[in-house]
Amino acid sequence: MPPRSRERFLPAGVYLLAFSLFAMGSAEFLLAGVLPAVAADIEVSLAAVGGLITAFAIGVVLGGPPFAVVSLHWPRRTALVVTQLVFAASIAVGLLIGSYGALLITRFVAGLAYAGFFAVAAVTAVGLVPGDRAARASGVVISGLGLAMILGGPAGTFIGYRTGWQGGFWLVVVLTVLAAAAVAVLMPATSAGEEPRLDREFAALRQPRLWLVLAATLLSTAAYMITFNYLAELLTTVTGIPDAWLAPILVLFGVGAYIGLAVGGRISDQRPYLALVAGSAGIALCSMLIAVFAGHAVAVVALVLLLGIAGFVLNPAIYGRVFTIAAGAPTLAGATTVSAFQLGIGLVPVVAGVALNAGAPITAVPWIGAGLALVTIPVVLIERASADSPTVPG
Repeated sequence: MPPRSRERFLPAGVYLLAFSLFAMGSAEFLLAGVLPAVAADIEVSLAAVGGLITAFAIGVVLGGPPFAVVSLHWPRRTALVVTQLVFAASIAVGLLIGSYGALLITRFVAGLAYAGFFAVAAVTAVGLVPGDRAARASGVVISGLGLAMILGGPAGTFIGYRTGWQGGFWLVVVLTVLAAAAVAVLMPATSAGEEPRLDREFAALRQPRLWLVLAATLLSTAAYMITFNYLAELLTTVTGIPDAWLAPILVLFGVGAYIGLAVGGRISDQRPYLALVAGSAGIALCSMLIAVFAGHAVAVVALVLLLGIAGFVLNPAIYGRVFTIAAGAPTLAGATTVSAFQLGIGLVPVVAGVALNAGAPITAVPWIGAGLALVTIPVVLIERASADSPTVPG
């Protein structure tokens, strides 16, 4: 293969991991679209069925680090397949039993498995490529989530409203099992470098620089997700966009996320701090402009796309920094990063709820997102200043 082709394309295993994350991540995004149908079918309130989203999120926050510890000496291929099969089985059991309690428990278990897969997949992708392409490989894997947001969630919702809400989830189960089989057969073994040791993994977590990256992860994730989660309300009540146009506009955010991951993956290996600072500044600017021009549909729609780009251009750089700082013990650090992402998402309803319950208008939400993004920038700069090597690219 010519050198130019080697530079353009990553190993097939990286794309297989991205597909696997697409299959599993679709379950997270499609539930929001069928919540009313689920509530009616199992005869609980809409507020109660929303607890299924929370159960999954709690599983993700809590699941990654413990699984990283338990599976530290497993072959990574084994860890990937186990988490995929546990995820598929938990979704299937919840669908077969169908009660609210069963769905709550199985969603929590699915979140645990999802977090474990996400953490191991990121480390595995890095092990498949040279060190100077680690951030790009991580970005490609995470792009599976962007595709789940663009295609998986909406397609699953479409299927659910035509075959019963369970239809989309059964498709997720089938795709996840197929992906697990492909990983078991096709995924090459990856080198973990030094023999994994629990004390080395915990020592990596004691580095202040790593916690600065985790803080930036939490803040930046909350910064763009707080605006995204309340976009529907803002678009209908302030912008005046009809309900029928909400789904395409939200998909546009997913398109931006996919573009952001592609751009971030390209630049983060050589200039991670550029991606982190530019992404944070972009989130702040887009959020402020959404608040200011909330009454202008054309401007808001364009800004939704740009917010997706700015928000997700950071993610490859975040993983690049994590795996650089914790190069000798990346598994637990990677799992903790996944938890930081999910915790940032989980804090959104709390932070927004405080403002809205105090009587703030819905346009206050993007202003909060802008503030969180601006706070991210000094955290990134402090981490850069504290870097041991002056030759760290950025």
